[in-house]
Amino acid sequence: MTQTPLTHEQIRTFKPEPKCLQGKTILVTGAGDGIGRVAALTYAKYGATVLLLGKTLSKLEAVYDEIEAAGGKQPAIMPMNLETASYSDMQQLANLIQTEIGELHGVLHNAGILGALTPLEMYDIVTFEQVMRINTTATFMLTQVIMPLVKEVDNGSFVFTSSSVGTHPRAFWGAYALSKQAVEGMSDIFTQETQNTTSLRFNCINPGGTRTNMRAHAYPGENPMSLKTPEDIMPAYVCLMSDASIGVRGQVIALQPK
Repeated sequence: MTQTPLTHEQIRTFKPEPKCLQGKTILVTGAGDGIGRVAALTYAKYGATVLLLGKTLSKLEAVYDEIEAAGGKQPAIMPMNLETASYSDMQQLANLIQTEIGELHGVLHNAGILGALTPLEMYDIVTFEQVMRINTTATFMLTQVIMPLVKEVDNGSFVFTSSSVGTHPRAFWGAYALSKQAVEGMSDIFTQETQNTTSLRFNCINPGGTRTNMRAHAYPGENPMSLKTPEDIMPAYVCLMSDASIGVRGQVIALQPK
């Protein structure tokens, strides 16, 4: 019997069952801070084995310790700087996961940088390339090398992180907006190319205004206490990694729609 896909509202208001991620292994990029850190902790809380990918080892170690202290399954630390990592480095990572862990059920592409908020005609090309490299090119390369592994499991899930300025580009958001537009397109194309031949699903989350360091840099005059915390928006992140979201494909889910 085919499962009726959840609506966006059902995903936003999802109420996870205890251990709904039991038996799943999930890779989280940008796992050392912000939404990535909270997602890693939350996935572990619901029974997943979490692979922590990030560039700052000390931050990853702190998340590792938090998961173990909370009684979660032993995570794995995978240090990688997405700005400098080569395609070969990512292939080696995929081989390591296959050899040492065996299975991979989901990937949360959370790592990203803001870059500069400035008119495109004045945008520094070095910064532009850095933003596109981390937010888009590395996301693509990692997805490509990891896909064969995720195809081996039933109902594997890739979740990309977008933004309101990815869905509706806005003046002065430059490379960040363009990188998120590209990510939404990437998810859409992967969906079209796999939906008839695999059980893979690709979706984007637009978290909306959330109390993170990146948000504080983008809106320095904003009162952070007026924003939702990463913990507040976790139900959707759990939903898209759980079997409850089977059939949800090629969607851009805004967690704080206006």
